[in-house]
Amino acid sequence: MIDDATIEPPSPLQEMSDAAQPRGQRRPGRGAPNPDRPKKRDVSGWVILDKGVGMTSTHAVAVVKRAFNAKKAGHAGTLDPLASGILPIALGEATKTVPFVMDGRKAYRFTVSWGIETDTDDAEGRPVATSDERPTREAVETALPNFVGSIEQVPPRYSAIKIAGERAYDLARDGEIVELVARSVQIDLLAVVEHSPDRTVIEAECGKGTYVRALARDLGRMLGCYGHVSALRRTRVGPFTEADSCTVAALEAAGPDGNGPHLHSVETALDAIPSVPVSRDMALRLMRGQPVILRGRDAPMEGKAFATCGGILVAVGDVERGELVPHRVFHLGGTANRPA
Repeated sequence: MIDDATIEPPSPLQEMSDAAQPRGQRRPGRGAPNPDRPKKRDVSGWVILDKGVGMTSTHAVAVVKRAFNAKKAGHAGTLDPLASGILPIALGEATKTVPFVMDGRKAYRFTVSWGIETDTDDAEGRPVATSDERPTREAVETALPNFVGSIEQVPPRYSAIKIAGERAYDLARDGEIVELVARSVQIDLLAVVEHSPDRTVIEAECGKGTYVRALARDLGRMLGCYGHVSALRRTRVGPFTEADSCTVAALEAAGPDGNGPHLHSVETALDAIPSVPVSRDMALRLMRGQPVILRGRDAPMEGKAFATCGGILVAVGDVERGELVPHRVFHLGGTANRPA
């Protein structure tokens, strides 16, 4: 974890970062600052928010951004308002690593209520099919393996998937018939945690693009009793777990100057790929978008990798024939976040 308040004067890498910036991008901001508004800060790192039920992902980003007085923020994977749990929020330069988190594995704990299928596949929708049948625990456990592995899944009609440029949920709300095509998703684990006649609690581990609501819908249809998600909690996204998280209340209580312990370093998002140390001259080349030759027997030969100089993240890219070709460069310098 990181303490942003301990960061002091510019390092040599920060000077390199400034030198790598095009002159046209180093112009002063427009207008005079508002003395009544706290000055926005260059904060870079990850905040792992334990989002509560009822809050949208967009609102959560705004809350975290305000808590740090950060200039830039974004999230790694939408979490529905009715869901709680892990919502990784990137600040500053960490926004460049969002795809690595979104592509990571995810874990959920969700409750399927039996007997009713809704048009949204969750408790917010209106019933479209009902049944008096209820599955036994054994029936649910027997059905689950059918949904493990690489499967074809039709997303919910109320989803963010685009159809001819329009979000599916917008079309559905306007009364249009939404027909979504099945797509391949990867589900690695499904296990029953609790069971009663009317509901079952299930744990899931899955890949990008999997809809838990669709899983509950399809499971209910297979069991002949219908079902929908009535509670959902995300417990993991990529490298981030509940142990890394903090609440909105904790952030607001700490304030901008006390939130350092809740900020994780930018490179935490890159835990799944190798790191290579580079010299100052190599770092300069990378920051200008130029490839560098990697030397040493421990240097990766192919695939994704990220480079550091003096322990500070410089670039992430692909290793091709012994060269690191940068795709994202970072301008952290003296403001780089380091573990406390």
